[in-house]
Amino acid sequence: MIHTVSQGKPGTAMKGFANALKPEEIALVVDFVRQEFIEQKARNTRYHTPENGWEDHQQYAPAYPFALGEIALDTPWAELTPQQQLGKRIFMQSCISCHDRAKVRDEGTIWDPRPVSYPRNRYSHRADGRTDAVSGATPYAQHDVSPETGELSELEEKGKRLWLGNCAFCHAADGTGKNWIGSFLEPHPRNLTDAAFMADMDRERLARTIREGLPGTTMPAWKSVLGEAQIEALMAYISRAFHPVAGIAEEH
Repeated sequence: MIHTVSQGKPGTAMKGFANALKPEEIALVVDFVRQEFIEQKARNTRYHTPENGWEDHQQYAPAYPFALGEIALDTPWAELTPQQQLGKRIFMQSCISCHDRAKVRDEGTIWDPRPVSYPRNRYSHRADGRTDAVSGATPYAQHDVSPETGELSELEEKGKRLWLGNCAFCHAADGTGKNWIGSFLEPHPRNLTDAAFMADMDRERLARTIREGLPGTTMPAWKSVLGEAQIEALMAYISRAFHPVAGIAEEH
């Protein structure tokens, strides 16, 4: 457990905390988790308890079948009993923000993440005294625009689609990591247009980073999401759009 908290778990969203916590602090965290959650199974670690602000959780009982997945949330209203209709309304009003959609019959279109620049008027969460998030121009919008590359090859065009659909959410459409979401992440997503950083980047290192992620950062492993052909296309686009990558630029 100490190793996992310190180094993270590659291929998952568990990041390492060795750069944020001291060894003795990590040991204390692990001891607390083991004692509270594993050994004692302490009541205070349960969510729906009075100690955690749920004085009368039983009032939400009609919504339990939806939270537990016993009734699909997209079940037509006409197929629900009056009690189930009440439960669905309660779930939609009070439970869905934490329980998400629970269970549905029709999965529908998979959510497609894309970079969104917000707020406006040059607001920055890193600056003091700026509160206007409504008017003016956002400083993040410029990073949501793909760079001009000229005509792309078929492989690079495929890579661009993969980049915008999977990577731009954190790294920005222009590869700088200076979009709204990227500015919050610590450490910041790599700026793939930075010549100093990219000078040491080569084909093998880039492929390994995409496949395995970077422990201790917010860069996840993509090997279970993207196939080898998709990673090849993605690297081709990165080398064309942001900065030439040794071993790839020569191929194109």
